[in-house]
Amino acid sequence: MADPVTAAPDGRARAVIENVTPSVDGGRFAAKRIVGERVVVEADCFGDGHDAIACRLLWRREDGLRWHEAPMLAIGNDRWRGSFVAEAVGAYRYSVTAWVDSFLSWRHDFARRVEDEDIRVAALVGAGLIEAAAQRARGEDRERLKGWAAQLRETPEPPILKRLGLDEELAAVADRNPDRRFAATCAVELPLVVDRERARFSTWYEMFPRSASPEPGRHGTFRDCEARLAYIAGMGFDVLYLPPIHPIGRVNRKGRNNALVARSQDVGSPWAIGSAEGGHKSVHTELGTIEDFRSLCASARAHGIEIALDIAFQCAPDHPYVAEHPEWFRWRPDGTVQYAENPPKKYQDIFPFEFDCEEWRALWAELASVIRYWAAEGVRIFRVDNPHTKPFPFWEWAIAELKREHPEAIFLAEAFTRPKVMHRLAKLGFSQSYTYFAWRNTKHELVGYFTELTQGPAREYFRPNLWPNTPDILTEYLQFGGRAAFVARLVLAATLSASYGIYGPAFELQEASPRDPGGEEYLDSEKYQIRHWNLDAPHSLSEFISRLNRARRENPALQSDASLRFFPVDNESLLCYCKATEDLENAVVAVVNLDPHHVQSGWVELDLAALGVDAHTPYQMHDLLSGARFLWSGPRNFVHLDPQRSPAHVFALRRKLRTERNFDYFL
Repeated sequence: MADPVTAAPDGRARAVIENVTPSVDGGRFAAKRIVGERVVVEADCFGDGHDAIACRLLWRREDGLRWHEAPMLAIGNDRWRGSFVAEAVGAYRYSVTAWVDSFLSWRHDFARRVEDEDIRVAALVGAGLIEAAAQRARGEDRERLKGWAAQLRETPEPPILKRLGLDEELAAVADRNPDRRFAATCAVELPLVVDRERARFSTWYEMFPRSASPEPGRHGTFRDCEARLAYIAGMGFDVLYLPPIHPIGRVNRKGRNNALVARSQDVGSPWAIGSAEGGHKSVHTELGTIEDFRSLCASARAHGIEIALDIAFQCAPDHPYVAEHPEWFRWRPDGTVQYAENPPKKYQDIFPFEFDCEEWRALWAELASVIRYWAAEGVRIFRVDNPHTKPFPFWEWAIAELKREHPEAIFLAEAFTRPKVMHRLAKLGFSQSYTYFAWRNTKHELVGYFTELTQGPAREYFRPNLWPNTPDILTEYLQFGGRAAFVARLVLAATLSASYGIYGPAFELQEASPRDPGGEEYLDSEKYQIRHWNLDAPHSLSEFISRLNRARRENPALQSDASLRFFPVDNESLLCYCKATEDLENAVVAVVNLDPHHVQSGWVELDLAALGVDAHTPYQMHDLLSGARFLWSGPRNFVHLDPQRSPAHVFALRRKLRTERNFDYFL
């Protein structure tokens, strides 16, 4: 029988490491950060007794073998904190190591020695520890430590010994060369994904290319999209998202307003992908050629815009996959394929893939090759349609596969489904996620939801992308709220989140007619027909959108979500919140009237300390939407918002610098 003591772990590793953060599901999934950000790691580290603990933060690139180290400092109650800068896009690993440090323990006790004989004996103990450190050291450190140990052995005067033993500079040399033979290390190497900045801060515009023609009745092309880039860039958007650009099926094609029987001239739904002309790796011939698409991408880059493509893994009945790979679909007893349904909605023009089929590996490989194909064409942003209807393991594998080749790739999950499903997709690798924002209208709903997203555990992995409308979503609030509702929802989307998008031109032209009473589908939806839009209409919100997006670009506080904080207002129809940079050099306060029909006023109460404002000094609130400037003082100030004029303030806070004669100067 084996000796139980011999079989036990080394009992000299006495440090304990617990509760390392950030940690998503105990390290099962990666936390997310942006390149250039400081990654702050904390852990509970302690040992038995009164000996001192030393801690180090470890990190490395996932594809590298060399660990880097940074010191961790005690912040109270056995909690330690360290940090490192994520210098490049890609996958990382990080961990924490800790040990009982004999030298630090000796030094702590030596500082408390008062009797001469105790000091002399303790100095000899310290000399031995420092000599051991010298054996571990190299170069100048070794010589300095040897000399220090000799001085402690040879100096007879206790006061001098005390000064020598507590020398800060020499202690730092010893600290660089600790005895880590019995160090404990966190049992899990925690994963981290570092994305480029656009994963955190992005401004999306969705547009149907086939409706981009300046001539009514003509099918739009990629060339027409190029001509519209200046308009989109002028509004301040940096991502142009295109619904599927592939051939559209003719079998079971839908007509206008989702009619089951299409007329000969009906163009069908872009999400019914595939026909005799090709499938997911082809472009719709009426849009142009692959060369035209490449030209669009190049022109977009010249305007500071990236093209985002829709990834919709489903097929029209006449998609080549259906004939070539019938094993990838679910066949019913009558010999037909089961079409897609989301009761009460029916999608007779779409066949879903059968991911439980025997040939699932071949199906996975082919679908991943679709993403890889468009990545080879230079696309680096993908909006994924209904990812929650495909297996979680597929997305985890497929996203990881592409990001190994293109770590700068960004995936947006379009998943309006149950909360836990949405969060699982974010954990699996989606860079950004759609949210419930469109249906959160009251102050209570908005405060609760965005506090959860930005202050709860989800902040480590879930990056919200807010959309006040989509081709599928025309909310009741927009249907009946008029221009004020569109403006208020736009301001909320653009300031509550660092990433937001609109489906245009329907949004800026305030399209608000539903197909059916009580429904959220658009009347004459672009999903089923070509629309012609008058971009020069006098009621367009394009100029207002430009001002708002300019404020986002010019104010770093609006380019992340971590600092979002809500302030009290004594009116339930007014919502007040702020964002600020870590150094408080830039702070933005928004006040939004949630009632699109009535004037609302009230007293807002700012936390001036959190904003870096002296409670006894006036400060200026510069409205970035109207250009107006207001001089406020103290935490409580009055606001009055008429939705027919402007339902919102977006204030840049300017602190007072100095006063000269009759002029105040503000930062």
